[in-house]
Amino acid sequence: MKTRSAYLNYIADYMLTRQYSLRTINAYLSWIANFIHFHNKRHPSSMGDSEVEAFLDHIVLKRNMSAKTQCAALNALAFLYKHIVKNELSLNLNFARSKRQPKLPVVMTPDEVKQLMIHLSKRYYLIVGLMYGNGLRVMEAVQLRVKDIDFDYKCIQIWNGKGNKHRIVTLATELLPLLRNQIMQVEEYLQLDLQNEQYAGVWMPNALARKYPSANKSLAWQYLFPSYKLSSDPEYGVITSILHVLGKRLKRH
Repeated sequence: MKTRSAYLNYIADYMLTRQYSLRTINAYLSWIANFIHFHNKRHPSSMGDSEVEAFLDHIVLKRNMSAKTQCAALNALAFLYKHIVKNELSLNLNFARSKRQPKLPVVMTPDEVKQLMIHLSKRYYLIVGLMYGNGLRVMEAVQLRVKDIDFDYKCIQIWNGKGNKHRIVTLATELLPLLRNQIMQVEEYLQLDLQNEQYAGVWMPNALARKYPSANKSLAWQYLFPSYKLSSDPEYGVITSILHVLGKRLKRH
């Protein structure tokens, strides 16, 4: 694994303290690193609009990347110059825009979905059922907490979905027994985690960990689809449980 430079680590720390998601942090750091290497490792503070334009031209004209990819690179560099270098890029950058045609989405028919569900293993059936039956996006499904499932009103509370918006969706009744069984498994995992003296509880959003200090070890706040292993929190270094749906749950040590 490549080690980050001190400069990239500084940017990562800056983003972590402002509660950017790890996916966003990793994506931005990757584009910033590519930008720096493209210009022979010059420091961003010694560059500006013309160097950014040259890089954006390169990823389209030489690497044939899509408009969406080019936009992601531009967003990362705009963040870099606005928040880190403190010298914002011009609003009138002149670079070649990608002309690659977007791919048409592939949409399965109802019969194809039935065939898919039939052949799914038990490990993935529930989360796929939630996505298809309740209209959840991938990250919305894997970020669900136990408390987000309302059995009385047969609904699911979605927090900070696309556009950072909240919403409530109807819960498919066919999934109720599977959800109850999944929560029982989560409770078993939690009991194993609590036996670990280093376990600091599940990650809590915003300042809720300080407001409700015991909530991070309660069943309600556990991820509905937790990881098969514990993790070290990148911001505080404590041992915590994280979301994940792949792999087999391992015995906790």
